[in-house]
Amino acid sequence: MKKLLGITVMSGVMTLVKIGIGFIIAKLIAVYTGPSGMALLGQLQSLVTGVNGIANAPTATGIVKYTAENRESYEKCSPWWRASTYYIFLITLCFTPFLILFSSDIASWVFHDAQYQWLVIITILTLPITSFGTAITSVLNGLQNFRFYILTGVLSALISGVLISIMIVLWGIKGALVAASMQYVFIGLIAFAINSRQAWMKVSYWVGRTDSRANRNILEFVLMTAVSSVVIPIALIFIRNSLVQHAGWDSAGQWQAVWKISEVYLGVLTMALSVYYLPKLASLSSAAEIKKEINSVVLFVLPVIILAALSIYLLRDYVINLLFTSEFRAARDLFAIQLVGDVIKVISWLYAYPMLAKKATKYFIGTEIFFGFTWVLLSIFFINKHGVSGANIAYAVNYFFYFLFVFFNLKRVVSLK
Repeated sequence: MKKLLGITVMSGVMTLVKIGIGFIIAKLIAVYTGPSGMALLGQLQSLVTGVNGIANAPTATGIVKYTAENRESYEKCSPWWRASTYYIFLITLCFTPFLILFSSDIASWVFHDAQYQWLVIITILTLPITSFGTAITSVLNGLQNFRFYILTGVLSALISGVLISIMIVLWGIKGALVAASMQYVFIGLIAFAINSRQAWMKVSYWVGRTDSRANRNILEFVLMTAVSSVVIPIALIFIRNSLVQHAGWDSAGQWQAVWKISEVYLGVLTMALSVYYLPKLASLSSAAEIKKEINSVVLFVLPVIILAALSIYLLRDYVINLLFTSEFRAARDLFAIQLVGDVIKVISWLYAYPMLAKKATKYFIGTEIFFGFTWVLLSIFFINKHGVSGANIAYAVNYFFYFLFVFFNLKRVVSLK
């Protein structure tokens, strides 16, 4: 636990920088665009996350796992790095023409306005750069080179945050939308500049003949990561669309403000888990060791997340005033249930991570799709019944059932060979 605590502190510093930048950007968006602009930006961010999730699938969890398992030699890591490059090329080649062809329809669905087609095209054309940026941070994570990992994260957040802030101030909502579509491009380019002289950045480690076993290994994670990255953003788009249809863009913006706060403050814990927890689980071979690690992390994380959620709730009025404007005052009534859902969500993640570490592909994909689908259905039901707060109720209820599933299936998952 000392290592987890140390990594939590280091990642906490990085995440605090990201939180600070996020707060500044959120404030600028609130001032320059208002609640409706906040909702519109939320839709774009979900689109960007979903599309990037498909492109980044070969360079995320799989690289972390196999780099962590073979980190004593770059040569041993290379087959999986080459496999990830192969799948980046394949995914880009297949999806880019398809997404551009339907960019107008995508814009109509996401923004309720086909004139935003150009935003969809920008997001699609920048996919290779964002994928390579993700590959760099994944290697740093797998190598447990936490110093460079933190440095890359901090500088990427600072530089991209400054660029995004300037664009919002100069061009308002249009600048905010362009900035959101380009954010991962900035991060990818900065990550490359910082790590370009690293020994593992040698081209021959990434480009060349691929290994069939490594291809199969990465493909399993491509499927899991792509599903995980796409299901949640698509569900969020459906939920915001339901809010817009039921209560309008302004009310959807109130909900988006609370959702944004959850994303930001949960970032400290989720960053620590992605840096420490997944590589640690991947390195353990026996079911007993995995269960022991999960229990120890739960005992550490549970009081932390409860304290964080309680603090946010008690300080919600100050948080709204600090981050947003008086137009977002109605958001204060949405915090309680949302924060309960946050606590359940984080604890459920602790029991779900073994599905990634043990490559339980069918379990992982099945649960992601099923609970993403039920989240949308529950949201539509509760929004029709309770208005905007119905989205928060659906969030908490859905993650409660998700927790029950992963908890009672833990033994089966960790026992997989």
